[in-house]
Amino acid sequence: MNEPVERIRGGLVVSCQARPDNPLHGPVYMVAMAVAAERAGAVGIRANGPVDIDAIRARVNLPIIGIYKKKVNGVEVITPDFESAREVVEAGADIVAISCARYQRPDDEALGQLILRIQVDLKTPVMADIGTVEEGLTAARLGAELVATTLQGYTPDTVRTEGPDLELVSRLVAAQSCPVVAEGRYSTPEHVREALDRGAYAVVVGTAITNPMAITAGFVAATRRQA
Repeated sequence: MNEPVERIRGGLVVSCQARPDNPLHGPVYMVAMAVAAERAGAVGIRANGPVDIDAIRARVNLPIIGIYKKKVNGVEVITPDFESAREVVEAGADIVAISCARYQRPDDEALGQLILRIQVDLKTPVMADIGTVEEGLTAARLGAELVATTLQGYTPDTVRTEGPDLELVSRLVAAQSCPVVAEGRYSTPEHVREALDRGAYAVVVGTAITNPMAITAGFVAATRRQA
């Protein structure tokens, strides 16, 4: 079960996702992004929803970290339940990422049961998307194979940093033994290298590679700044 976890060790995972308002939304473009990432040397792909995951699985031989973003009580949650996890695994995901943010999953027992059920019933390792050290410690204690800093700056109890929160990576690595995946606002090769130097198991990069609309907007903003 842990073979896909081992395959991403020390490398770059490319997140191939596009929201409905993005012209690249849909499996055709996400497959192209994933194929390009594989050819460039990425060790894994992160993808959202069974449609995109199924299409990427047909063309790419890398491990896929599958998620399924759904609205729960008006709030978007990453893979909120077992059924969501089952759908992404059946589509071809090798690892399931789930939100382990405290404000979304305050019940440790229920979270532990979900992690265990994915591992046992689906025979698939779990990556815990967290925003704080405490959430990471909880997820590791409950048995997640990987802890990822995905949600730092996107939850009510975290403050968004200008770039990646490299200090969170260092603190998680020092606090527990579960492999730490660095994710969230990694936009340069230097960010990736520093995260690995701080002990990250792997690094996930999305927007800076697979979202031309956001990249372009950053350049456009620079043209509008006053000297």
